[in-house]
Amino acid sequence: MYNVFDLFAGGGGFGLGFRMAGFRIIAAVELDRDAARTYSANHNTVVIQEDIRNVDHRDLSRFGEPDVVIGSPPCEPFTAANPNRLEDPVDRLYLDPNGQLTLEFVRLVKALKPKVFILENVAPLAEEPLRQYVEREFRLAGYVSYFNVLHAEDYGVPSRRRRVFISNIKLKPPRRKTTTVREALSNMPPPDGGDLPNHETVTLSVRKLEKIAKLKPGESLSKFRGAEGSYGNFIRLIWDDVAPTVMGSRRFVHPEEHRVLTVREQARLMGYPDSYHFLGSRDSQYNQVGESVPPPLAHLIALEVRKYLDSTV
Repeated sequence: MYNVFDLFAGGGGFGLGFRMAGFRIIAAVELDRDAARTYSANHNTVVIQEDIRNVDHRDLSRFGEPDVVIGSPPCEPFTAANPNRLEDPVDRLYLDPNGQLTLEFVRLVKALKPKVFILENVAPLAEEPLRQYVEREFRLAGYVSYFNVLHAEDYGVPSRRRRVFISNIKLKPPRRKTTTVREALSNMPPPDGGDLPNHETVTLSVRKLEKIAKLKPGESLSKFRGAEGSYGNFIRLIWDDVAPTVMGSRRFVHPEEHRVLTVREQARLMGYPDSYHFLGSRDSQYNQVGESVPPPLAHLIALEVRKYLDSTV
C-alpha cells in the first residue's frame, strides 16, 4: 500500500479519491477548523490543524515516508472569480500571502522527496507567465513538472470544473460517461427527512423565494463580480445538463422546486458519497464542498498514479 501526505487538505475530497484507489493517507494538514474536523470524521488518519508555514517536513516524517504528496493551496490569488486578485500574475505567486502558500507546497515536496507530487489549483496557474515560474520552483526542488488541465465533467462529475493538476508525471485518466443533474439528484428524499447528513432546508426570505419561483432553467437570480466578468448565483439547474462550477459562495436552485439545494445535494454535484459527513456551520459546509477536488476525478487520478508507481517497483 502506498503512503500519501495530504496538504491543504480541506474537507478531504482529494484524499477520498486516493483512499478509494487503495492508498493510505498517513497524515493531512489543514488550517480551517471545520474542514479539519470534517477530514478527521471521514478519514482514519492524523489531521494536523496548523498553518502550513509552521509545518516542518520533520513534523510529517514522524508519521512515515510518503510515496505521494497531494495538495490544493488556496486558489483565490489566481482565480478570475476573485475581483481583488493582484494585477501582475507573478505578484499573485510571490507577493500575495495566499499565493505564497503554493511555494510552501513546493518547500515541503523538496524536503519530503516523494515519488509523485500533485498540486491542484485553478487553470490560470498553468498559463504564462505564471507557468514558467512554477516550473522553475519545482525544478529547483529537483522535479520536472507537467501541467495537466482536466475538466471534471469529462470524468463523470455532474458539474463543470476546469482545474490544473501540476505533477511530476503526466496524468491522462480515461474519460467517463457524462453524469447529468437528473442522475446526480435522483432518489433524493425531501430535505429534512430521512437519514442523509447535511440535507437540511436552507431558510430564505419570502421575497427571495418569490423571485426564485420565477426563475426558468439556466437563469440566475443574481450575479457577483470577478476579475474577468461576472458569475451567476442562485442559478436554477437544468435537469439534463451538468451543473455549473460548484463554488463555496455559489448557491443553486432546484430544477423544479422553488428552493436552494441543500449541502448534500451540492455535494452530490461534486460526486461525494452520501455517507460523507460535513461538519461546521452551514456556510462552512458549502465552502468545504465547493473548494474541494471532486472525489470521482481524484479517484481516477489516483489510479493513474498507482499505475505509475507499480511500474517503477
